[in-house]
Amino acid sequence: MPSVYFDHAAAAPLLPEAREAMLPFLGEEFGNPASLHRHGDKPRAAIEAARAQVAALINARPDDIVFTSSASESNNLAIKGFALAKLPALGHDPKSPERDSPRPAEAGRNQGQSLRFRPHIVVSAIEHVSVLEPARSLKKLGFDVTEVPVDSEGVVHPDKLEAAIKPETILVSVMHANYEVGTVQSIKELAAIAHKHKVPFHSDGTAAVGRIPVDVADLGVDAYTFPAMSVYGPKGAAALYLRRGTRIPSLIEGGFQEKNRRAGTEDVAAIAGFGAAAAVTKTKLPEWSATMSKLAQRIFAELPGKLDHVIFTGPVPLGTRSELPDNSVMSRADRVPGQVSVVVEFVEGEAMLLFLDDEGIAAASGSSCSAKTLKASHVLLAMGLPHTKAQSSLVLTMGKDSTEADVTHFIDKLPPIAERLRQMSPLYAKFKKGEDPYAVKPGDECEDEHEPVQE
Repeated sequence: MPSVYFDHAAAAPLLPEAREAMLPFLGEEFGNPASLHRHGDKPRAAIEAARAQVAALINARPDDIVFTSSASESNNLAIKGFALAKLPALGHDPKSPERDSPRPAEAGRNQGQSLRFRPHIVVSAIEHVSVLEPARSLKKLGFDVTEVPVDSEGVVHPDKLEAAIKPETILVSVMHANYEVGTVQSIKELAAIAHKHKVPFHSDGTAAVGRIPVDVADLGVDAYTFPAMSVYGPKGAAALYLRRGTRIPSLIEGGFQEKNRRAGTEDVAAIAGFGAAAAVTKTKLPEWSATMSKLAQRIFAELPGKLDHVIFTGPVPLGTRSELPDNSVMSRADRVPGQVSVVVEFVEGEAMLLFLDDEGIAAASGSSCSAKTLKASHVLLAMGLPHTKAQSSLVLTMGKDSTEADVTHFIDKLPPIAERLRQMSPLYAKFKKGEDPYAVKPGDECEDEHEPVQE
């Protein structure tokens, strides 16, 4: 049976060059990079070499790179770090006796300490949960949070972002590319809008790095997140780019590592592997991107001819989308190479994944299953899809080693799987009878995967 791996957004195979770079630090070069004796020399040198390689990938200065353990940690460091950095300037002294008060705004009212205003954070409605959840946590502490809506292709429009910014806004965070629908945002333009209002701008580049060229200097971002896995590096290593002069407090205290921006003994092996993978990716990216784009185009072009009632989500080539949500407009947005997201109507996403796995095909779904409810993707809901359709999504993320044969196998196997599942689907039965399969009866409302964080 062929083995087809279309889930590179979840994990990617390790580059041989990354593995080789890691091996010494899993064996004889076990020293702590903070040690002054000779056992710390090579680990310390490896970290700084990797820092330069990772910085070069995104056109940054090595000193602007902070190593973390994951993109989720980098996002938390950015969102919470910018928020905490602003508190003293907003009239909240974290060293005061009131520092343990659960809400900065209430500290002003109840304990005699005044905030000039409640700090405000802007995020997009389709951010990864490692951005949305920190924002939600900060809201519980008294911050205001606004989610900027997106259009039917997942695009954050500049006018919508500017309308969301207030005098109290202290941070804007919009992902560079969406991991689920592949939409690439106009980050340079969005960052310029934030800077016009003197607001720092953070972007999560997890789905962009390793698929499209990234130049943080050109984008004008103040902070940028990306993990080693995006460039076929090891799990357990990631980076947060911080523009020169950007100061945020460490969330992990108790050490001086990463210039006091992230305490804890570094995972030297993972960081070395990250650096090696970044160096290879910088050279190979044009070739890899072209290959992945070509493969994705085949699915966009060929799948609708073999399977009816499919809806491609996110930016797609003209003529390949069978349906758009009501009152939507094509935005001409870009899409990251090698990414396909498609709704197969009348079929649950998790069921398709299991049947595809039986055929040797690994993919993902935009919905998530729990014991009590099938939760729809907050990304697809934000783009205007109803719950029932959002629960029928497939997400395919190809990699540098994906092949034409992989695509052929997928296109051959998905249609009979979908048809088999439709024969068991009550939605499809209603559709065949001429009834509206998506009519929602009282009490049948589905649960959102994420509660909105707007005020």
